[in-house]
Amino acid sequence: MARPALYDDALRRRLLDATARMVDERGVEGISLREIAQGAGTSTSAVYALFGGRAELLVAVIDHGFASFGQSQASTEPDGLRALGLAYRAWATANPALYRLMFGGAVTSEHCHPDEATTGAAMMPLVRTLAERVDETEVMPAALTVWAQVHGAVSLELASVAPVSVDWDAVYDRVVDAVERAFPAR
Repeated sequence: MARPALYDDALRRRLLDATARMVDERGVEGISLREIAQGAGTSTSAVYALFGGRAELLVAVIDHGFASFGQSQASTEPDGLRALGLAYRAWATANPALYRLMFGGAVTSEHCHPDEATTGAAMMPLVRTLAERVDETEVMPAALTVWAQVHGAVSLELASVAPVSVDWDAVYDRVVDAVERAFPAR
């Protein structure tokens, strides 16, 4: 008879969510495994059993973020370039702590870094969409240009660095309009 799992996917998810939230609030150096475990309603032994340690937990949070973001992009891909840009913002504003952790360089250890396949897969819907719009040699430069534009606008919005009166919907519409003009459908 199979031995029942001590720690399930729901607990794993609670740990990932608690970690993202705490890192966003206090920074990587301001958190402890004990606090994360308490925030998820478990013990540190669960963290060690599920992830291996603190660095691996941080990497798992980032991998989880990129996987979720990638799924959002993939589900939007059939709707085209503008839709990908709008989905980028929608995902980021729905997951601000995770977004900041993913792109904030929190995990910089040479021994622990996010899974390259997962982070790369998150960008593939954009790459495939642009492959239909630009020459083969221009796909990656175009993808990075688009990513920089939407990422910049979203990052500014989440950082609240503009005056309160700024209409971020209007700003973002202009950003995705500029992207569409720069890379028109053939």
